[in-house]
Amino acid sequence: MRTIAWDVDDVLNDLMASWFRQWKQDNKNCKASYGDLMENPPDRILGMNMQQYLASLDEFRLSVRYQELSPVKEVMEWFRKHGSRYRHIALTAVPHKAAAASAQWVFRNFGTWIRTFHFVPSKRPDSDIPVYDEDKAAFMRWIGRVDLFIDDNQDHVAAAGGAGVRSLLFPRPWNRGAGSVAALLRELENL
Repeated sequence: MRTIAWDVDDVLNDLMASWFRQWKQDNKNCKASYGDLMENPPDRILGMNMQQYLASLDEFRLSVRYQELSPVKEVMEWFRKHGSRYRHIALTAVPHKAAAASAQWVFRNFGTWIRTFHFVPSKRPDSDIPVYDEDKAAFMRWIGRVDLFIDDNQDHVAAAGGAGVRSLLFPRPWNRGAGSVAALLRELENL
């Protein structure tokens, strides 16, 4: 059985869009739309510094609003139709303090198919934990069992490809991903 590694935020859920809607409510002078977020992180576009952005995003991740995020509809439909044909793992880059919240969300929404949760800690100034893997590609080299990796971050996709793992870029405004979510999911059916 082939194994698919799924990024969590902005692949299985719509974290950035949900966080951005909430952030805009508190920053009513912002004229940007979600489609304008052509960079991730979007701190420069939104006129804040990186620390402010990460603090706001982490606060959202640790809130009940994160737990209430709905799965991406097309992805959930794909899992219901085709998920049992593959083995699935979650592989995310999330700060250590938010990993439990992310895992809870994954298992509550995708636990029928995704049985393991792995994370490469995103660096935060208040976290000093051992580094086992520098990035997701290093983790996949170590585990050696991933046949396909899906992520919204172009750098992660490129690094995974460099590690010999076939990878697909999940389309989002910041990655200018070609095609649609539906097209990406159709490609999975041809594994």
